[in-house]
This record gives sequence, structure tokens and C-alpha cells, in this order.
Amino acid sequence: MPDRSILVVQHEDDCPPAWFGGWLGEAGMALDVRRPYAGEPLPADLAGHDGLLVLGGPMGAYDDAEHPWLADTKALIRDAAGSGVPTLGICLGHQLAAVALGGKVVVNPRGQQIGLIEVGWLPEADTDPLARLAGRGRRGVHWNNDIVTELPQGAVPLARTPEGELQAVRFAPTVWGVQPHPEADDHIVGLWAANDVEHPPGVVDGVVAAIAGAREELVASWRPLARAFASVVTRV
Repeated sequence: MPDRSILVVQHEDDCPPAWFGGWLGEAGMALDVRRPYAGEPLPADLAGHDGLLVLGGPMGAYDDAEHPWLADTKALIRDAAGSGVPTLGICLGHQLAAVALGGKVVVNPRGQQIGLIEVGWLPEADTDPLARLAGRGRRGVHWNNDIVTELPQGAVPLARTPEGELQAVRFAPTVWGVQPHPEADDHIVGLWAANDVEHPPGVVDGVVAAIAGAREELVASWRPLARAFASVVTRV
């Protein structure tokens, strides 16, 4: 069977597909990675692509004026929702999916979330076409200021933090988002930590060390999500 093609929207050098891209490759997916911040144009639609993966980044879901490709990314998400192209948003991608389809994103009033946070899977995940195949890791890497607070009509929450913030959502029948970073290892998080100005160095160093220590757990927990997404792409 020929490889299926997944369009990947990358928002900055320090947020690559990393682990998740490798796992999709293992599952037979061909990645078409576009870096619009570096002048690589996004396609006008998803013709020629079997899936869409939207990665994380430091900007906000409403920052279209400063980062014009965000509007194009949201248009692609709406195209995917309307045409049934399987789509997964990670962190910023999750927030962009929410906004693109009619939801709302705000700065988390509890402050920035960083490090390993328990993932509180909900009963709805047991029957979700993606989450039920995904292994549902119990901890995920978070590094975000913003959170989704209002969902588009028809969206289904799939996981929440212990404090109740949304962590995973099915925004449309073939569009999902996850707030944690399944792609991020300690090297990637170390790049984010190096630019962190909100926490003392000892705090971010401890976060990076904890993620390094959880490497095997994270791979075992989140590789199934990539394989499940590849399976959904293949079935469509």
C-alpha cells in the first residue's frame, strides 16, 4: 500500500514533529512538513493530502496579524472538518482547531502549565474513534499559557486535567486536538526551557530532568496515539 500523505504545519524551529513525526513514519505515513514562518507556503486546500497535523508554537490562536499563516491554518482545519480529512492539533494546533470551528481560547487564569501533568481521560474516550485506539497515556508533557475554554457546537471533551482544563477534544467527526505535547522529548523541552522567562532556572531544569526520566513512559504512552491517527488516516 502506498504511503498516505499528511500535511504538517510547523510554527517555529523549536516545535518540530520530533517523536510524533517518527512514529507516523513508522506507521507508513509520508509527512509533507510546511514551515510558513520560513516562507514555505501552505496549500490552499487539502487536495493531495490524506491527513493534517498542526503542531505547537509560542504564538496565540488569535495572533493572525503577527503570524498571517495562522488564518490559513484555521482555514485548512475548517476544510478538513468539512471534507472529513483526519486532523490532529497539538497544543497551539489544538487551540487553533477550537477557534477555527467556533470555540474560544483564553490565557489560563491558573497560570502557565509546564511539565508532566496527569491526563484525565473521560468515559467518552472509550468510544472515540481515535482515543479508544490511542493507549491513553496517564501523563503528558505540557508547556502552555493558553487553554480552550469554550467548545464548538457538537465537540466532545475526551480528557481534562485534575483542575478541569481541557486536554483532549474531538472538535468534529474527524478533527481532534490534544493540549499535551506527545511529540516532545527532553531535548525539545530543553529548547523551550532555555527561552523561559517566567520561572527560575531551577524550576525549568527540574522539569527537563523529570521529562528525561520519564522517556520510556512517554514513548510507551504516546506512540499509540500516532499509530491510532495513522490508522484513522488509512481508513478514510
